[in-house]
Amino acid sequence: MTATAHPATAEPSTRNRPSFPHRAVSWATPALLLLLWEISARTGLLDVQLLPAPSTVLGTAAELTADGELPANLLASLYRAGAGFAVGAVVGLGLGLAVGLSRIAESLLDRGIQMIRAIPFLAMLPLVIVWFGIEESGKIFLIALGTAVPLYLNAVLGIRQIDPKLLEMARVVGLGRAERIRWVVLPGALPSILSGLRLALTHSWLALVIAETMGADAGIGFMATNAREFLQTDVIVLVVVIYAVIGVGCDLVTRLLERRLLRWNPAYARLSA
Repeated sequence: MTATAHPATAEPSTRNRPSFPHRAVSWATPALLLLLWEISARTGLLDVQLLPAPSTVLGTAAELTADGELPANLLASLYRAGAGFAVGAVVGLGLGLAVGLSRIAESLLDRGIQMIRAIPFLAMLPLVIVWFGIEESGKIFLIALGTAVPLYLNAVLGIRQIDPKLLEMARVVGLGRAERIRWVVLPGALPSILSGLRLALTHSWLALVIAETMGADAGIGFMATNAREFLQTDVIVLVVVIYAVIGVGCDLVTRLLERRLLRWNPAYARLSA
């Protein structure tokens, strides 16, 4: 007589199987790269005049923080990035919702926005200087432009990808247009909008780098420009590291928003598990 394995006997082994430490590995990889960088610089494999060791860059950061130069320039950049992002997010999201929800708005706006999207930042720079001079308004305009485009594209994409059957079902149960937008369209487009938010945060900092070349007298881009003139490689690397840290921080904030706002989405819950 053949013994039949009980299904329950397979469950404990599956349940007790150790899971891969994804989060620990995601942080261990950059830590390992920093360690290799430090060792290479200290052993002479890297020319410290071209790429100073992380410990040297950290010491430079401490000196610039102590004399107040780094905090002042960082606050100036954060103000520009924040103001430009706020303006761009409102404009990009508003236009994306309008175009996604209205064929008339799409006919009026989409072609022109797609043309603007194809223009590189550097090509816009001389025109922005003519329009705004080298004042803060020109820098904020460039950052707002870099922020608005990805939010616009992802908002439109998210609305167009909503299952038509859901909209039809909402009509059948008697929901009006405003209610369909509130309960079906916006929740359905939210994953795409949050992806656009992540891209917009990245683009806002890319635009900031370009904007701070326009006669800025403060900001971390200004620090990098001055450091280039005096061949201060440690300061240039410090600025690059600051951009990287801010980028990681923005990504973490976006992931937190996704966890909070998309808890209802089973597909996202599976990917986040």
